[in-house]
Amino acid sequence: MNDRTLLLAGRKIFITGASRGIGAAAARMFAREGATVALAARSADALASVVADISATGGTAFALVTDLADAQGVEGAVTEAADRLGGLDGAFNNAASFERTTDIIDRTEQEFDHLVQVNLKGTWMAMAAQIRAMRASGGGAIVSSSSIAGLRQYDQTPLYSALKRALNSLTESAAVTYGPDGIRVNAIAAGLTLTDMAEDWERQQPGITETLSGLIPLRRPAQPEEIAEVAAWLLSDRASFVTGATLPVTGGAHV
Repeated sequence: MNDRTLLLAGRKIFITGASRGIGAAAARMFAREGATVALAARSADALASVVADISATGGTAFALVTDLADAQGVEGAVTEAADRLGGLDGAFNNAASFERTTDIIDRTEQEFDHLVQVNLKGTWMAMAAQIRAMRASGGGAIVSSSSIAGLRQYDQTPLYSALKRALNSLTESAAVTYGPDGIRVNAIAAGLTLTDMAEDWERQQPGITETLSGLIPLRRPAQPEEIAEVAAWLLSDRASFVTGATLPVTGGAHV
């Protein structure tokens, strides 16, 4: 295949939450589209499986075991990825942690701190390290996984929703600040997607998948690959004038 037909030919991309769901789908897709990918997540075994899949199809990938709850570890993983890749010109911040679906008063301080650490602080630390690497490389693109929950309020996910709204704001601020450095920063507000997180929600609230699917004009959840497609586009030159956006990918669900 001619490189000119590949969406991400020659790109050096770092991905968090790359061992499963949207992150794993993105890792495989980015590699098929010509990128070299550094994959970060907590599970060494799951990461090794994704790396093996990519290698088996002729792609190039390596794994970095890290936990987004360990902010310094995430920063170190980004730095190591940039060193091993010979620079960094793309990043997909996809790792997240869901919450127990109950009302706002039914939370512990430990739960609150963990949600903030993973869904906001860890992403901020990763983004800051990515920006430093991209400035050294002359520019790049960052995409983060937000959620429809950051555009509309779900009463049983109050902290998750609030943190995704904060991520949307962080995305806009970074886009404005680092646009002059040639760095684009966007987020994807994904709707219901068939991932482990959705399965966890279904276990907590049996029937929620069917209920929410009925509210989606397309009448179905997204597949992880469908969200990964949007991330690939946002990281590519085909989205060269898109920055500061939180793009709804919801199957038409109202926001």
